[in-house]
Amino acid sequence: MVGTEGRYPAGPHAAPRTAVVWEVLRREVDRASASRGRLSVVDVGGGTGGFAVPLARAGHDITVVDASPDALAALTRRADDAGVGDRVRAVQGDADALAEVLAAGQADMVLCHSVLEVVDSPTDVAAAIAAVLRPGGAASIIVANRAAAVLARAAAGAIEAALALLRDPEGRTEAKDPRRFDADSAAALLGKAGLVVEEVHGVRVVADLVPGTVLERDHEALTAFELATAGRGPFRDVATQLHLLARRP
Repeated sequence: MVGTEGRYPAGPHAAPRTAVVWEVLRREVDRASASRGRLSVVDVGGGTGGFAVPLARAGHDITVVDASPDALAALTRRADDAGVGDRVRAVQGDADALAEVLAAGQADMVLCHSVLEVVDSPTDVAAAIAAVLRPGGAASIIVANRAAAVLARAAAGAIEAALALLRDPEGRTEAKDPRRFDADSAAALLGKAGLVVEEVHGVRVVADLVPGTVLERDHEALTAFELATAGRGPFRDVATQLHLLARRP
Protein backbone atom coordinates (compact mmCIF):
# COMPACT_ATOMS: atom_id res chain seq x y z
CA MET A 1 0.00 0.00 0.00
CA VAL A 2 1.46 3.34 -1.04
CA GLY A 3 2.24 5.68 1.83
CA THR A 4 2.91 3.02 4.49
CA GLU A 5 5.40 0.63 2.99
CA GLY A 6 7.39 0.22 -0.23
CA ARG A 7 9.15 2.80 -2.32
CA TYR A 8 7.26 5.90 -1.26
CA PRO A 9 7.07 6.02 2.53
CA ALA A 10 5.22 8.98 4.00
CA GLY A 11 6.25 8.73 7.65
CA PRO A 12 4.47 7.73 10.86
CA HIS A 13 0.72 8.44 10.87
CA ALA A 14 0.97 10.37 7.58
CA ALA A 15 -0.40 7.65 5.32
CA PRO A 16 -4.13 8.38 5.74
CA ARG A 17 -3.46 12.03 4.86
CA THR A 18 -1.17 11.40 1.89
CA ALA A 19 -1.98 7.91 0.61
CA VAL A 20 -4.25 9.17 -2.17
CA VAL A 21 -1.60 11.55 -3.50
CA TRP A 22 1.09 8.87 -3.38
CA GLU A 23 -1.19 6.41 -5.16
CA VAL A 24 -1.67 8.80 -8.08
CA LEU A 25 2.01 9.75 -8.16
CA ARG A 26 3.11 6.11 -8.07
CA ARG A 27 0.99 5.27 -11.09
CA GLU A 28 2.16 8.28 -13.05
CA VAL A 29 5.83 7.79 -12.15
CA ASP A 30 5.70 4.10 -13.05
CA ARG A 31 3.97 4.88 -16.36
CA ALA A 32 6.42 7.64 -17.34
CA SER A 33 9.57 5.86 -16.18
CA ALA A 34 8.65 2.73 -18.15
CA SER A 35 9.43 4.68 -21.32
CA ARG A 36 11.78 7.43 -20.09
CA GLY A 37 13.68 5.75 -17.26
CA ARG A 38 15.00 8.22 -14.70
CA LEU A 39 12.60 11.16 -14.50
CA SER A 40 13.22 14.86 -13.98
CA VAL A 41 10.81 16.14 -11.32
CA VAL A 42 10.31 19.71 -10.12
CA ASP A 43 8.71 20.26 -6.70
CA VAL A 44 7.42 23.83 -6.42
CA GLY A 45 7.25 24.92 -2.80
CA GLY A 46 8.55 21.51 -1.81
CA GLY A 47 10.03 22.72 1.46
CA THR A 48 11.93 20.11 3.45
CA GLY A 49 11.39 17.30 0.94
CA GLY A 50 8.44 15.25 2.14
CA PHE A 51 7.74 14.27 -1.46
CA ALA A 52 11.11 15.00 -3.04
CA VAL A 53 13.24 12.64 -0.94
CA PRO A 54 11.03 9.55 -1.40
CA LEU A 55 10.91 10.20 -5.15
CA ALA A 56 14.69 10.56 -5.21
CA ARG A 57 14.99 7.28 -3.29
CA ALA A 58 12.89 5.71 -6.05
CA GLY A 59 15.65 6.71 -8.50
CA HIS A 60 14.58 10.06 -9.94
CA ASP A 61 16.17 13.51 -10.14
CA ILE A 62 14.35 16.17 -8.13
CA THR A 63 14.65 19.95 -8.17
CA VAL A 64 12.95 21.65 -5.23
CA VAL A 65 12.13 25.33 -5.71
CA ASP A 66 11.23 27.10 -2.48
CA ALA A 67 11.42 30.65 -1.18
CA SER A 68 12.66 29.60 2.28
CA PRO A 69 16.42 29.12 2.71
CA ASP A 70 15.82 27.36 6.03
CA ALA A 71 13.50 24.83 4.41
CA LEU A 72 16.00 24.19 1.63
CA ALA A 73 18.81 23.68 4.16
CA ALA A 74 16.65 21.10 5.95
CA LEU A 75 15.90 19.49 2.58
CA THR A 76 19.60 19.15 1.80
CA ARG A 77 20.30 17.53 5.16
CA ARG A 78 17.35 15.19 4.75
CA ALA A 79 18.45 14.15 1.27
CA ASP A 80 22.02 13.57 2.43
CA ASP A 81 20.83 11.50 5.39
CA ALA A 82 18.74 9.38 2.99
CA GLY A 83 21.73 8.85 0.70
CA VAL A 84 20.19 10.73 -2.24
CA GLY A 85 21.93 14.08 -1.99
CA ASP A 86 23.21 13.70 -5.55
CA ARG A 87 19.64 13.40 -6.89
CA VAL A 88 18.10 16.38 -5.08
CA ARG A 89 18.83 19.97 -6.08
CA ALA A 90 17.67 22.88 -3.91
CA VAL A 91 16.86 26.16 -5.67
CA GLN A 92 15.73 29.28 -3.85
CA GLY A 93 12.98 31.07 -5.73
CA ASP A 94 9.32 31.99 -5.86
CA ALA A 95 6.67 29.86 -7.51
CA ASP A 96 5.67 32.60 -9.92
CA ALA A 97 9.28 33.06 -11.06
CA LEU A 98 10.01 29.51 -12.22
CA ALA A 99 11.04 30.76 -15.65
CA GLU A 100 13.89 32.67 -14.00
CA VAL A 101 15.43 29.58 -12.40
CA LEU A 102 14.39 26.65 -14.61
CA ALA A 103 14.58 25.98 -18.33
CA ALA A 104 11.37 25.53 -20.27
CA GLY A 105 10.31 22.00 -21.13
CA GLN A 106 12.77 20.30 -18.77
CA ALA A 107 10.45 18.43 -16.39
CA ASP A 108 8.67 15.12 -16.76
CA MET A 109 6.59 16.00 -13.70
CA VAL A 110 5.91 19.10 -11.60
CA LEU A 111 4.54 18.94 -8.06
CA CYS A 112 2.75 22.01 -6.75
CA HIS A 113 1.20 21.13 -3.42
CA SER A 114 -0.59 23.73 -1.27
CA VAL A 115 0.97 26.63 -3.14
CA LEU A 116 -1.73 28.10 -5.39
CA GLU A 117 -3.69 29.15 -2.28
CA VAL A 118 -1.04 31.64 -1.16
CA VAL A 119 0.77 33.02 -4.24
CA ASP A 120 0.04 36.48 -5.61
CA SER A 121 -1.15 35.13 -8.96
CA PRO A 122 -2.28 31.51 -9.32
CA THR A 123 -2.71 32.16 -13.04
CA ASP A 124 0.97 33.06 -13.43
CA VAL A 125 2.09 30.05 -11.40
CA ALA A 126 -0.06 27.66 -13.42
CA ALA A 127 1.39 29.11 -16.63
CA ALA A 128 4.93 28.71 -15.26
CA ILE A 129 4.22 25.08 -14.36
CA ALA A 130 2.94 24.40 -17.88
CA ALA A 131 6.03 26.04 -19.37
CA VAL A 132 8.54 23.97 -17.39
CA LEU A 133 6.81 20.70 -18.32
CA ARG A 134 7.85 18.85 -21.45
CA PRO A 135 5.01 17.86 -23.81
CA GLY A 136 3.28 14.86 -22.24
CA GLY A 137 4.56 15.75 -18.78
CA ALA A 138 2.24 15.75 -15.78
CA ALA A 139 1.48 18.22 -13.00
CA SER A 140 0.44 17.10 -9.52
CA ILE A 141 -1.58 19.92 -7.96
CA ILE A 142 -3.03 20.08 -4.43
CA VAL A 143 -5.38 22.91 -3.45
CA ALA A 144 -7.52 23.68 -0.42
CA ASN A 145 -11.16 22.71 -0.90
CA ARG A 146 -13.75 25.44 -0.36
CA ALA A 147 -16.59 23.03 0.53
CA ALA A 148 -14.67 21.48 3.41
CA ALA A 149 -13.85 24.88 4.87
CA VAL A 150 -17.46 26.05 4.56
CA LEU A 151 -18.80 22.93 6.28
CA ALA A 152 -16.18 23.13 9.05
CA ARG A 153 -17.18 26.67 9.91
CA ALA A 154 -20.88 25.90 9.75
CA ALA A 155 -20.48 22.82 11.96
CA ALA A 156 -18.60 24.97 14.50
CA GLY A 157 -21.47 27.43 14.61
CA ALA A 158 -19.72 30.19 12.64
CA ILE A 159 -22.57 30.49 10.15
CA GLU A 160 -21.81 34.03 8.99
CA ALA A 161 -18.18 33.10 8.30
CA ALA A 162 -19.35 30.00 6.43
CA LEU A 163 -21.67 32.09 4.26
CA ALA A 164 -18.95 34.65 3.58
CA LEU A 165 -16.52 31.94 2.52
CA LEU A 166 -19.17 30.32 0.35
CA ARG A 167 -20.01 33.56 -1.44
CA ASP A 168 -16.51 34.95 -1.91
CA PRO A 169 -15.15 34.33 -5.46
CA GLU A 170 -11.81 33.13 -4.06
CA GLY A 171 -13.16 31.27 -1.03
CA ARG A 172 -11.85 33.77 1.49
CA THR A 173 -13.35 35.58 4.45
CA GLU A 174 -10.64 38.25 4.49
CA ALA A 175 -7.79 39.30 2.23
CA LYS A 176 -5.06 37.53 4.24
CA ASP A 177 -6.85 34.16 4.06
CA PRO A 178 -5.59 31.51 1.65
CA ARG A 179 -7.66 30.96 -1.48
CA ARG A 180 -9.91 27.93 -1.67
CA PHE A 181 -11.03 26.09 -4.76
CA ASP A 182 -13.54 23.55 -5.94
CA ALA A 183 -12.85 20.97 -8.64
CA ASP A 184 -14.27 23.16 -11.40
CA SER A 185 -12.40 26.33 -10.48
CA ALA A 186 -9.10 24.48 -10.05
CA ALA A 187 -9.56 22.69 -13.39
CA ALA A 188 -10.42 25.98 -15.09
CA LEU A 189 -7.26 27.59 -13.73
CA LEU A 190 -5.09 24.77 -15.06
CA GLY A 191 -6.98 24.68 -18.34
CA LYS A 192 -6.28 28.37 -18.90
CA ALA A 193 -2.57 27.51 -18.65
CA GLY A 194 -2.97 24.85 -21.35
CA LEU A 195 -3.01 21.83 -19.04
CA VAL A 196 -5.58 19.05 -19.38
CA VAL A 197 -6.95 17.71 -16.09
CA GLU A 198 -7.14 13.91 -16.16
CA GLU A 199 -7.95 13.02 -12.55
CA VAL A 200 -9.40 14.75 -9.49
CA HIS A 201 -9.32 13.14 -6.04
CA GLY A 202 -10.25 14.23 -2.55
CA VAL A 203 -7.42 14.27 -0.02
CA ARG A 204 -8.19 13.79 3.69
CA VAL A 205 -11.88 12.99 3.29
CA VAL A 206 -12.16 12.16 7.00
CA ALA A 207 -8.54 11.97 8.18
CA ASP A 208 -8.75 15.48 9.66
CA LEU A 209 -12.09 14.77 11.34
CA VAL A 210 -11.48 11.55 13.27
CA PRO A 211 -9.93 11.56 16.78
CA GLY A 212 -6.19 11.10 17.01
CA THR A 213 -6.72 7.73 18.61
CA VAL A 214 -8.19 6.46 15.33
CA LEU A 215 -4.92 7.29 13.57
CA GLU A 216 -3.16 5.14 16.14
CA ARG A 217 -5.67 2.29 16.41
CA ASP A 218 -7.16 2.03 12.90
CA HIS A 219 -4.28 3.38 10.84
CA GLU A 220 -4.56 0.88 7.98
CA ALA A 221 -8.37 0.91 7.91
CA LEU A 222 -8.41 4.71 7.73
CA THR A 223 -5.90 4.66 4.89
CA ALA A 224 -8.06 2.14 3.03
CA PHE A 225 -11.11 4.35 3.59
CA GLU A 226 -9.32 7.40 2.20
CA LEU A 227 -8.27 5.47 -0.89
CA ALA A 228 -11.75 4.03 -1.40
CA THR A 229 -13.58 7.37 -1.15
CA ALA A 230 -11.10 9.75 -2.79
CA GLY A 231 -12.57 9.48 -6.26
CA ARG A 232 -16.22 9.11 -5.31
CA GLY A 233 -18.81 11.84 -4.95
CA PRO A 234 -19.95 13.20 -2.61
CA PHE A 235 -16.94 12.17 -0.49
CA ARG A 236 -14.37 13.69 -2.84
CA ASP A 237 -16.18 17.00 -2.84
CA VAL A 238 -16.00 17.52 0.94
CA ALA A 239 -12.37 16.48 1.47
CA THR A 240 -9.99 18.97 3.07
CA GLN A 241 -7.99 19.20 -0.15
CA LEU A 242 -8.34 18.36 -3.82
CA HIS A 243 -5.61 16.67 -5.83
CA LEU A 244 -5.56 17.18 -9.58
CA LEU A 245 -3.36 15.36 -12.08
CA ALA A 246 -3.06 17.44 -15.23
CA ARG A 247 -1.02 16.97 -18.39
CA ARG A 248 0.65 19.22 -20.90
CA PRO A 249 -0.53 18.07 -24.36
